Amino acid sequence: MLYELRVYHIMPGKMQAIQARFRDHVIELFGKHGMKITHFWEDADAEHNQLYYIVEHENMEQRNINYEQFRNDPEWLELRSVTEADGALVAKQESIYMKNVDYFKNK
Repeated sequence: MLYELRVYHIMPGKMQAIQARFRDHVIELFGKHGMKITHFWEDADAEHNQLYYIVEHENMEQRNINYEQFRNDPEWLELRSVTEADGALVAKQESIYMKNVDYFKNK
């Protein structure tokens, strides 16, 4: 299993909008494309204005296929257009890829 930690640096004043987009649409859209979000956080320090989540993937190849399908989904393209009509919600996005180690049982 491959775990992707995605870190979103949110544009000033857009945290509620990005969270609403995830809550109301994106989590379900990810599922449609075979991606499972297992954890979701916002930074405890509001000044950092960051959102974090982990997506499980079978492997890197499947991750790339799933994201490609998601990015080209007409529903996502329309949603992104509508939710970013007043400007981008995300200033920067980072991904960190992780796998389990054999000496620790993650829960």
